[in-house]
Amino acid sequence: MISSLKLTTIGNSVGVVLPKEILTKLRVDKGDTLYVVETPEGIELTSYCPEFAAQMDAAEKIMRENRDVLKKLAQ
Repeated sequence: MISSLKLTTIGNSVGVVLPKEILTKLRVDKGDTLYVVETPEGIELTSYCPEFAAQMDAAEKIMRENRDVLKKLAQ
């Protein structure tokens, strides 16, 4: 999918208006947060937060390693 977007003035800032099709593909709506990630290929706009994903991976690792301790604490 290739599309071009025009920059527009929004108050004292510059913004871009995303077409409905792109919002649907990103699964976002007005008020949601998007993340800008720099990749080797360029800039990526995503609804996925890489920092949160890394934190969740770390939490899952701890939960796997300390399963018995956490089970005991939950009782």
